[in-house]
Amino acid sequence: MNIREKAAEKDLLLAVDMYGCPNRCRHCWLGHMPNRKMEDGADEWIVDCFRPYFKRISFYSWLREPDFCDDYRERWQRDIALSVQTVPERYELASFWRIVRDPEYVPFLKEVGVKAVQLTFFGLEETTDRFVGRTGAFRELLQATKLLAANGIAPRWQAFLYEENKEEIVELLKLSEELHLKERCRGFGAEFRFFVHTGSCDGENRKQYDIWIRKKNIPEALIPFYSGYESLLTERECCERLRRDVTHWVHHNEKEIVLLISNTCDVFFNFTHMSREWKIRN
Repeated sequence: MNIREKAAEKDLLLAVDMYGCPNRCRHCWLGHMPNRKMEDGADEWIVDCFRPYFKRISFYSWLREPDFCDDYRERWQRDIALSVQTVPERYELASFWRIVRDPEYVPFLKEVGVKAVQLTFFGLEETTDRFVGRTGAFRELLQATKLLAANGIAPRWQAFLYEENKEEIVELLKLSEELHLKERCRGFGAEFRFFVHTGSCDGENRKQYDIWIRKKNIPEALIPFYSGYESLLTERECCERLRRDVTHWVHHNEKEIVLLISNTCDVFFNFTHMSREWKIRN
């Protein structure tokens, strides 16, 4: 089977960093990249590179902050138009930076079928602002929560857990309960969720190694909100498993190939951070 026949069996998702991101989050698995607007026509040129090889292509003009451009309505329609025999999904991602600055944005999210939006916290105000890399981020997240709920969109609070912020995350859980978010979202197309995790070992989060939390130190109040807690391994257990078991998992795509493309046209698989070592080509 030649490469064209093999590729035709799979769908392709292209996520392109066309506009950048307002945040510099310390957990970002993609890594911090410079912000720049890509040249006009770059989107069509990129899709045309892959069009001969794939029957179905989903095109996204972002891979960090969604809708980080003023003409986001037109941009979404263009993403749809550039996609081949498919319509890109909205997922649970939106720009909380834009939610609090643009009164037309949340109605737009409703129009395109968004039922829930994920909002990322790192603790309370000072800690969240520091981890997001932007003063006022925590207050914006609370304001975004209010605006989403008022418009029938369920907020989803995601919290990243470290040794230094574990007690703040407990307080964040209490805050979500004080705001009665579960009750306020009842009857929506999605429900409010609070969940915690430690993030991946990729990108910027690798630099937080000194404050990665130990399993035994995860506060008891947060365990019910930690998905897969029972199967969570300590670092010692991981090392012991590696010593006695030489089998390993090889990254590969199944039905859909996902490619991440930087604003300088470097191409990566979505397996890990977008660093020089992992670049496929330009």
